[in-house]
Amino acid sequence: SSRLRTVRAKSGSLSYISSKYESLDYDTCENQLLVDEERTRGYTYIVQTDVARWFLFFLIGIFTAALGVFTDVSIAYLADLKYNILKYYMDKCLIEQCIYVTYGMWLTLVMVPVLVASILVVYIEPAASGSGVPAVIGYLNGVKMPHVVEVKVLIVRMLSTIATCVGGLAGGKGPMIHSGAIVGGSLATLWIPGLGPHSVLHYFRQDHEKRDFVAGGSAAGVAAAFGAPVGGVLLSLEEGTSFWSLSLIWKIFLSSMVATFTLNLSLSAVEGHPGQLTHPGLLFFGKLNDTITKYEVFELPIFILMGVIGGLLGAVFVAINMRLMFFHYKHIKKKWVKLLEALTVGFLTASCGMASIYSLNYCRDYTEASPKFAVQMFCSESRHNELSAFWFQKSEDTLRSLFHDPKGSYSVVPLVVFFLMYFCMSIMTTGLSVSAGVFVPALLSGAAWGRLIGIGIQHVFPEATWAEPAKYAVIGAAAHLGGICRISISLTVMMIEATGNITFGLPLMLTLITTKWIGDFFTEGVYEMQIYLNGVPLLPSDPPPLSSDIKATDVMSAPPVVFPSKVKVARIIDTLDNVPHNGFPIVDPSISTSHVSMSGRLKGLILKSQLLILLHSKSFNELAPTTSDQLRKKLHMFREAYAKYQKIQDVQITEEDYNQTLDLRPYMNPSPYTVKLDASLPRIFRLFRGLGLRHIIVVNDINEVVGIVTRKDLARYRTWRHAGAMGLKELRVQV
Repeated sequence: SSRLRTVRAKSGSLSYISSKYESLDYDTCENQLLVDEERTRGYTYIVQTDVARWFLFFLIGIFTAALGVFTDVSIAYLADLKYNILKYYMDKCLIEQCIYVTYGMWLTLVMVPVLVASILVVYIEPAASGSGVPAVIGYLNGVKMPHVVEVKVLIVRMLSTIATCVGGLAGGKGPMIHSGAIVGGSLATLWIPGLGPHSVLHYFRQDHEKRDFVAGGSAAGVAAAFGAPVGGVLLSLEEGTSFWSLSLIWKIFLSSMVATFTLNLSLSAVEGHPGQLTHPGLLFFGKLNDTITKYEVFELPIFILMGVIGGLLGAVFVAINMRLMFFHYKHIKKKWVKLLEALTVGFLTASCGMASIYSLNYCRDYTEASPKFAVQMFCSESRHNELSAFWFQKSEDTLRSLFHDPKGSYSVVPLVVFFLMYFCMSIMTTGLSVSAGVFVPALLSGAAWGRLIGIGIQHVFPEATWAEPAKYAVIGAAAHLGGICRISISLTVMMIEATGNITFGLPLMLTLITTKWIGDFFTEGVYEMQIYLNGVPLLPSDPPPLSSDIKATDVMSAPPVVFPSKVKVARIIDTLDNVPHNGFPIVDPSISTSHVSMSGRLKGLILKSQLLILLHSKSFNELAPTTSDQLRKKLHMFREAYAKYQKIQDVQITEEDYNQTLDLRPYMNPSPYTVKLDASLPRIFRLFRGLGLRHIIVVNDINEVVGIVTRKDLARYRTWRHAGAMGLKELRVQV
């Protein structure tokens, strides 16, 4: 096709697909073992599994919230300790002229936590780097992301997030989404030996069940981070979950609500009003009163303009960050260099804070709303340095101050300086080898420039009661985060839930829709950029437009590697040793005389993981299991070995085993999904993505196997959009 262009690209580009990623098995293998289980166990077992499923979603909410509470309390305690020490030295050295001691102490209190955060990620678990959201998106889309739901990653991520936030880097709540996803994935595959082979919990050791629990965990993570249960459900659906149903939405909602309830119950006790679940202090952004959020119809164009600004700044953020990531791939490969990079950003963070407080002598009177650790610096008695209000408290507290402080609380120059510094810091931090998200830094940067716009409007209309800077700080925060992440529906609901004010929904939605349109005109969102940069074969919700003339023969991999229904162990081992495929059609000999290469009449499909388990259990030369007891034992064997054997090297094979025979008929999927040779790309794409498949077999008119279509075959056809133009490009799969 004239519109299709082939792109050759190396790693560190957006235009390649990496061959290292495999698909998950979201399609149920309806082999003889599964059919017998359904027949013998009946409806009682279905009810038991459904009750257990609901209970696990309930537990996911509790455990995710517990992690959120532990993280919040740890950060609050350590940050208070840090700022207490800094305030002591600031006040002391102002009198004794030892400002360099203060600077050295600030560097120490920033770089030591950053060093800890980076060591944890670089030397113990690199998968805990960044926010983890792109990995969760890839997993829910059907890609087997390495280490994405391992408990080790959860522990390292939690500790690294605490250290990053205490250090003062521009990190945030994004890692809670990944943490919740790990909780969900871990509970789904929890193996309790004492329960025996017939426990309903063992039923969940399947990819499609685990996927649903991960979706519930990611939603609970948002709820635990921001106290936004509905926003968590919508974010899980909007940004991640590719396969969902009404029953799944209810279960995810249960996890989110339980997480929010547990979070509020715990924090109410921590903050000294146990059991008061409606206390306004429990809202993440604090309760916004109606005087702040009151708006007039003539302000709607202002909100749209702020959406444009948010989209432009988000596109700038993504474009610069993409170039920094290119630089990472090319130059920052050694572990000590990654460590040095994190320390450099920590050094710049402390230096920017110190320089801004020392050089800009803007003063404010102490009030009840003044930060606990604000310092006097060069201000007179009973006044504090305005910049210290930004640097001497947690980023969440600074965000609340920008949302709630009355008119006249901030000057223009400190806001401009803080915005420029923090915006640059957030760009540098995204991509570091520490656990850090973009949610809170983006909200804080947006709140700063939003407050600036509010001050400007207040200056033009000094008598107007509607010109409330805090209102524009809320709009700016939403616009900036929406411009970076390109989320609109879920972010609107999250902002409403986290501020406790539903009347502000229309301005937020109007702003975020504008932001998404403007941002998408120039770049992808930051998560999509990171996904494509790693070569993840992500399948979007819709097939490429105008691609119906691309047929199965253009897309498929051929010739396929096939097995007969009874096969020698030596042949299986030789095949698994030499080909990277993960699915093999089971065929009878071909009877076709066609010129197209045929592999035989299709009988079923066997997966590499199944073959490895059969080899490990040495199920050789035996009659096919026929009794219910034999079938149950075999099915238990597969579930017990779930995700345990990934390579042929993991299986111990003796010389005597090579001449043995395997009967694959009881274990194969006898009815895999197939398409004809002339099936179009959009039809194959919708079938593949809609059903969560790993393989689609291409057959001719008499059901002979001609080729096979996998995720990478479809993902390499990608629609590109830039500055109003669009087209279709074919990417290269990089080995």
